[in-house]
Parts: sequence; C-alpha cells; structure tokens
Amino acid sequence: MTYEEYLDEVTTLITELYDVADADAIKLVVQAQAAEFFVAHDDDENLRTEERALQDARAIYKQSRKKR
Repeated sequence: MTYEEYLDEVTTLITELYDVADADAIKLVVQAQAAEFFVAHDDDENLRTEERALQDARAIYKQSRKKR
C-alpha cells in the first residue's frame, strides 16, 4: 500500500479498536507523523502491511494515553 494508504489504515484502526472519533484519530496520526514515527515506513514499503498498521495503531494510541 502507499504511504498515504498506510496512514489511513492506521487511522481507521485507531477509530475501530479504541472507539476514537475520526478527527481525534487523525490528530493522533498527524502528531505521530510530526514526531517522525513513520519515517521508516516512508522509506521502506515492506513496513506498510496490515499487521504493522495494527501494531502501530496500538502503539500510537497507548502513547497518547500516557501523555494524559
């Protein structure tokens, strides 16, 4: 999948797994992107899998909970 599709997948998984509103899930992914969480994914398309998206969605959500 493309980098943009991957980010969409991570966002969708956050909304589905954690009952987070779309706008809030988008904010989490944008914040993660700004913090360079996805740099490797941009360079290596082998990291853009559904399994990895699930792992990343969990990691991003858990990290957001720690900040509260």
